[in-house]
Amino acid sequence: MSAAYSLFTAKEIKPRGWLARQLKLQAEGQGGQLDKFWPDVKDSMWIGGDREGWERVPYWLDGFVPLAYLLDDEDMKTRAKRYIDKILEFQRPDGWICPNGDVPIERYDHWAILLIAKILTVYYDCSGDERIPSCIYRIMKNLYELLSSERIRLFDWGKHRWFEGFIALNFLAKRYPDEAWIPALARLLKEQGTDYEAKAELWKTPMYQWTQDTHIVNLTMMLKSEAVSCELLGEEYTDLAERLERVLKKYNGTSFGGFTGDECLGGLSPIRGTELCSIVEQMYSYELLYAYTGDKKWAERLEKLAFNALPATISDDMWTHQYVQMSNQIACVPNHGRPPFGTNSTEAHVFGLEPHFGCCTANHGQGWPKLTVSSFMKAEDGIVSAVPIPSELKTEWRGVPVTVTLDTDYPFRHSFVYRVEATAKTDMALTIRIPSFAKNLTLNGHPVSAKEYLTVHGFEAGVSELRVHYDVTPKLVARPHRLYAAEYGSLLFALPIETEWVMKEYEKKGVERKFPYCDYRLMGHSDWNVAFCDRALTAEERPIGEIPFSAKTPAVVLKTNLCHIDWGFEKGYDTVCAEAPTCRKPQDEGKTRELIPYGGAKLRMTEIPLVRQGKSKKP
Repeated sequence: MSAAYSLFTAKEIKPRGWLARQLKLQAEGQGGQLDKFWPDVKDSMWIGGDREGWERVPYWLDGFVPLAYLLDDEDMKTRAKRYIDKILEFQRPDGWICPNGDVPIERYDHWAILLIAKILTVYYDCSGDERIPSCIYRIMKNLYELLSSERIRLFDWGKHRWFEGFIALNFLAKRYPDEAWIPALARLLKEQGTDYEAKAELWKTPMYQWTQDTHIVNLTMMLKSEAVSCELLGEEYTDLAERLERVLKKYNGTSFGGFTGDECLGGLSPIRGTELCSIVEQMYSYELLYAYTGDKKWAERLEKLAFNALPATISDDMWTHQYVQMSNQIACVPNHGRPPFGTNSTEAHVFGLEPHFGCCTANHGQGWPKLTVSSFMKAEDGIVSAVPIPSELKTEWRGVPVTVTLDTDYPFRHSFVYRVEATAKTDMALTIRIPSFAKNLTLNGHPVSAKEYLTVHGFEAGVSELRVHYDVTPKLVARPHRLYAAEYGSLLFALPIETEWVMKEYEKKGVERKFPYCDYRLMGHSDWNVAFCDRALTAEERPIGEIPFSAKTPAVVLKTNLCHIDWGFEKGYDTVCAEAPTCRKPQDEGKTRELIPYGGAKLRMTEIPLVRQGKSKKP
């Protein structure tokens, strides 16, 4: 089975509308500025400094590079090239590229090799720098020689992330199809890598114990393993990701489409954390799974993560982030004594520069840029609108230059205007993915019966316009512990808690926290002990502000009837709500309240009980 679709690059796709504003926020925020102030990027061993020389610079470049090219920002592109130039400069004649310092190659975790090779493919796609293919060739050939000679073996992170090497190997296989060492290295990576299907039983009973086999980021990366490796290995695709995701979701699923993992799997509690790195890696897995299989379930799951979990765990100005987020999160302050998490510190959920650990500081920037690059994909018969976010594609179809633009406020609205501009008549098809929750689909005002895809075949020279609309009905979905969550299309909703942001400026281990890259404690100052009185939900559209996922100016709200109940705190805490309410008996008649998109509600109650099952009262 060959891939259903292929990806375009940041040179061909550009953001529009609210998405362009979101990427601009990122460029002006933490992810776009780390090289100016954060020692692990600014003074990294990767560029000749003395700070971290393993995963953090590659992680940062993985988001910074496509962001620079999506925004066509010359300063950012120059800064990215400076890092790439230094990395290439330090590559040894034998191909070794990692700054291992005094650590022998045998003891240096080879995850960094797989990661930097992957990031260099991203840079090549964006820049077209012809130095890159030969650099990647020498990196991976050196890895093959080290593994095949048994001088090294994969261990720890490299062993558990073996499949990440296939991004670079697939890149090389297209350019060097006759090199026998490339499939040989592919086999070595899989043979020495972790067999996750054999570990699935461990995911059913989460433990307060740190292990690689239950580490949430390893697992969300793993979902794409079969899709990226099966062709080069000559193996049949079996939808392994679906089988393993079912286990993860059943025993560790969250309302926002991710899994609990703080850092390791945490069960089904709405007060366990989910690491930010896992969110962006799960998104990347879904992007590649959709491209490889063409199965719309992966694109729909991608949307749910991207529009909810990603913005929820990063501040509106994108200068601070959490290490872990909780579905029901009534405060983000350090807990005294034992943290409520599995293996994280008491500060893992505060917003800051590098709460708990710096990997997410470096890695979270890939989320929005890679989602943007996945908005359109290329099929055998034309173009696929994979994730319908406001964007523009400039490409060529069988010799005919074509521009496809999509103007929309999705996911806050459900209307779409596609414009196809072709310099000559073309047989290019435009295929639009229709989500499972869409109702009453129309094309140019006329009802159409398409359920999964709407395809228009061929376009005349000039500009053709397609107006697509569908309706969406808000609903309550059941969650564990007899709780419910409100959904409206791809958006999850939550009751926002009035939030006070308390700034903390200080220095720790030589790293300064200073505005705007300081830390914040979030204090809640409104009620959160609520329950749904009935199933009535009414959507109300609001203007979309400069900050798309804002608690102050939500683009859409759900009105519903909520009453107060005796919820209580988790035992031993006064800033963590109980996993489930102490008592579900209504304390009052309730009143109409507004839920806002989960991504904007930094303090929130998302999973709450339904206390009256009778006839709904319209809000």
